[in-house]
Amino acid sequence: MKERFPRLLIKYRQIAENAEKVVALCKNKGISVTGVVKGFNGIPEVAMALDEGGCEHLGSSRIEQLQAIKALDPLVKTMMVRIPMVSEAQAIVASADISLNSERATLAALDEAAMACETIHSVILMVDLGDLREGYMDSQELVETALWVEKELTHLNLMGIGTNVGCYGSVKPTRVNMNQLVAMAREVEKALGRKLEIVSGGATSSLTLVARDEMPEGINHLRIGEGIALNRDLPTLWDCHIEGLHKDNFILEGEIIEIKSKPTHPIGELFVDAFGHQNTYEDRGSRRRALLAMGRQDFLDHTSLESVHPGVEVVGSSSDHLIVDIEDYQDSLKVGDVLGFHLYYGAMLFTTGSAYVEKIVVRE
Repeated sequence: MKERFPRLLIKYRQIAENAEKVVALCKNKGISVTGVVKGFNGIPEVAMALDEGGCEHLGSSRIEQLQAIKALDPLVKTMMVRIPMVSEAQAIVASADISLNSERATLAALDEAAMACETIHSVILMVDLGDLREGYMDSQELVETALWVEKELTHLNLMGIGTNVGCYGSVKPTRVNMNQLVAMAREVEKALGRKLEIVSGGATSSLTLVARDEMPEGINHLRIGEGIALNRDLPTLWDCHIEGLHKDNFILEGEIIEIKSKPTHPIGELFVDAFGHQNTYEDRGSRRRALLAMGRQDFLDHTSLESVHPGVEVVGSSSDHLIVDIEDYQDSLKVGDVLGFHLYYGAMLFTTGSAYVEKIVVRE
């Protein structure tokens, strides 16, 4: 059978090893880890690498991904890491052991669904520390909701509180905002008269505080996806280098369909590209370029790709084509050859979800 391109090579063992190292690093600071699998579309076989690596739960924002994990192994603890929809309350209770919440209507629906299933569903109340996505901003409203869940919703277990930073508002996790979360947790605990099991300090970006020994005492849980699956944002964006973590866990391979020397600046009157963007182009003279049969429909944006091969430079893309500069590539290339690319988060999200990209899980 002939090989099919584009294809995505996924290195299971390296992802499991990354999970082991991140879990050990966090455990040393008294922090448990939910391994978030949504970034690679919750591919069940790959998700189990995070479970094998010691993550306490597996988390996703898509109920279908949690359902697939439970079908593979019902004993794996799962977490819904996106605020649930009221319409999916029954499915959440059936497939997620824990969910993140910020609305009373949703909490009431989850309680009703859990009662119907004769089970107890655990919830974490989310706090908005300024990133302006989900969560309570008013501490009094948070405390009142926590008391309401504790006293009135008999089939919900108030497990703790948590936050998210950086995903929308670009807010950086710091000792200051993490201490704010801890202080709010203490307010809730005082009102409840008991300790909270979880104070969840965010996602991969918050792992930087752990690695630098700057995470305040009182944060005892993180929800980590990219830092385990890819580990490219931490060193590249955050200058945070965690020893022993692999960075080549996902490799996208594409086939060359054209090789020609061409000008580097378009010829003619310029307007917008296929996506309505006005781009700028650097005139570097005539250079040798290769065209590959994959595009933004497969990987979102060429800026989320990085060539595996020295001397191969990603130049641009359209819906179904990737353009690379091969002028400085030392070896010979021909039509039909295959080039590989490391992925950043956006490209991982799209390639793993694309029906046009073959996924190959490498077990070695």
